[in-house]
Amino acid sequence: MSNFEKIINSEKPVLIDFFATWCGPCKMLTPVLKEVKDSLGDRISIIKIDVDKNQQLASKYQVRGVPTMILYQQGKQLWRQSGALSKEEIIKIIIDKSNK
Repeated sequence: MSNFEKIINSEKPVLIDFFATWCGPCKMLTPVLKEVKDSLGDRISIIKIDVDKNQQLASKYQVRGVPTMILYQQGKQLWRQSGALSKEEIIKIIIDKSNK
């Protein structure tokens, strides 16, 4: 099992942010995700993955555009979206999807 698979098999929700250093919307999303983490604390893990440095992983998970956020819990994909969202939208999605 890869490190990535261990991470997404966590009991608590894990939000993966596939990003690129050259991507404008990705840069806008970084402080938003920090605020999400500050708001939710230990209830969530947020992992950033640079698609340029992790091309195989991005390909395996069919990440075609950045930013792409994917929410996992216990190895299951609960939600996925490309593009930036507001802090409120992301928190609502995490709470809605992970409490099922």
